[in-house]
This record gives sequence, C-alpha cells and structure tokens, in this order.
Amino acid sequence: MSPLRETLADYLALRRSLGHKLDDAERQLGRFVAHLEGLGAETVTLEAAIGFILDPDLDPASTNPSRRLTAVRGFARHLAGADPRTEIPPAGLVVFRRRRRRPYLFSDAEVAALMRAGAATSTAPLRSATIETLIGLLAVTGLRVGEALRLDRGDVDLDDAVITVRATKFGKSRQVPLAASTAEALAAYAAVRDRLQPAPQASTFFVSLAGTPLAYSHFCATFTKALRATGIGTASPVRPRIHDLRHSFAVRTLIGWHRDGLDVAALLPRLSTYLGHREPRYTYTYLTATPELLGHAAARLQAHQAARP
Repeated sequence: MSPLRETLADYLALRRSLGHKLDDAERQLGRFVAHLEGLGAETVTLEAAIGFILDPDLDPASTNPSRRLTAVRGFARHLAGADPRTEIPPAGLVVFRRRRRRPYLFSDAEVAALMRAGAATSTAPLRSATIETLIGLLAVTGLRVGEALRLDRGDVDLDDAVITVRATKFGKSRQVPLAASTAEALAAYAAVRDRLQPAPQASTFFVSLAGTPLAYSHFCATFTKALRATGIGTASPVRPRIHDLRHSFAVRTLIGWHRDGLDVAALLPRLSTYLGHREPRYTYTYLTATPELLGHAAARLQAHQAARP
C-alpha cells in the first residue's frame, strides 16, 4: 500500500470514528489517490486536484465536481497537518446550484405492472418473489431502498404489522406501521423464502438466491429492467427512477388525506416521521404539485377566504 493510500485509510477511519459515513467520499478519494499515483505525485497539489475535480469527462451540470471538491478539500486539510507541501484547493473552485429534480409519480396500475415485470425477470421462484415483494413494499411504505434491503427478520413484526427501521439516514430508528394487506404479502414472501432457502447465510428479511443480503446494485438494475419491459415513463419528459416510488407514496398520502377531508397541515409532521425525516421541511421536497393536489389546495384557500369576516 502506498503512503497516500495509508494516509487515506487513516483519514477515513478517523472521520468514521467521529460518526461520519463517508461512503461517497471514500469512492471519490479512492479515485483521487489513483489519479495522484498516476501522476507520480506524493502529495496533493493544486494542479492535480483541479485536474481531478474538473475532469472534462464529468458532466459539469452534475453534482460530481462539487462532491469531488468537498472530498478532496477534507482529505487535503488532513494531509497538510503532516505534509507542509500539501496544497488545499479553494472552496469556491466549483459553483453548483442544486436544482430539484422533478420526480416521476407512479400510478397504482404502474406499480402493479412493475411488480409483475420484476417477478418475470427471473425464472427462480425465490428471486421472483423477492423482487415483486420488495417493489410493492417500497411503493406502499415509502421506505428508502437501502432501509428495505437492510431489514433484519426481527425488524419485521408481522403479528403487530409494524416494521422497525434501525440506524437510518440520520442515525435514528423509527417504526413504520403496515396495512393488513402489506403484512399479509410479507408473510407470504417469508413462507416462500423459508421454504426455498431454509438455512440462509444472512438474517436479512430479503435474501438472494445464495441466501446472502440482496445487493443494492443488483436490485436497482432489475428494477430498471422492469421499467424497460413495461415501457413506463417512455412518453414522459421525466425518466422514472426507483427512488420515485418514495415520492409517489408521499404524494398519494397527501391526496388521500385531502380526499378524506383531514387537516393536512396538522398531519404533515406524521408523514415526515413516517418517512424518516428530521423535520417537515425535508418532506416538502417530496410533495410535487400534481393537478389534483393543486385543486385541493385551491379549494382550501377558497374556503378559508370565504370564512373570513
């Protein structure tokens, strides 16, 4: 292992001991160290950092340059403590204004079609049942993909119809109540899983054919295949993504509350907690203004104005 890679390993270990996850930073810095090694550099120089951060092969409209800058600056500051030759790239090297991506909102019929198509991507009964059930679970609970994949068997309480999501994105745990039909679907999957994989290597609720945890990349690739097979989104200017199932759940929930005449403003913190957000303001980014939602909002505004003296 080169001195730079040893220093990187120490840096990542130190930051993680302080509670940082650094998954993306580790990927970016691994590439950066490889870039430095390719140049024969022994430390971080401004020229080498700029060449990596402003790589012409990167899409300048993406978040990659700004994420690279953040990662490289942190590593360079750490390295500078031991090597005074280190040059730290300036913070304003990359200017990126994050634009909210418009999500694709799946209809109930499209979710059902995706579940069928996902099951059809494999001839193995366990694989088919895993993909179909997982897509359905994401659609009706709004769980993050990683949260669903990490669920342990003990986290899924089918008797009380509740899922416990542990150590989620912000280091907190939460309980997610399930509809009776969802609990029944999970129970049916568990029966298939236990019959076809009675002694899995992993204790996760969803398992691969080998009995190991289902890989995030493999599941996302399978979801993409299901999208192509169904043709969902081909006529839309927005390309559907697996994370849009979470957006769709949030919007469907709000529409349902409006239809039932409930106080949406008072209930919004509950949705925020259910989705695992620290504050309701993070939930607002999931609430795309669909025609029906706008109609309900307009009706509430008219009613409010009519009630004013």
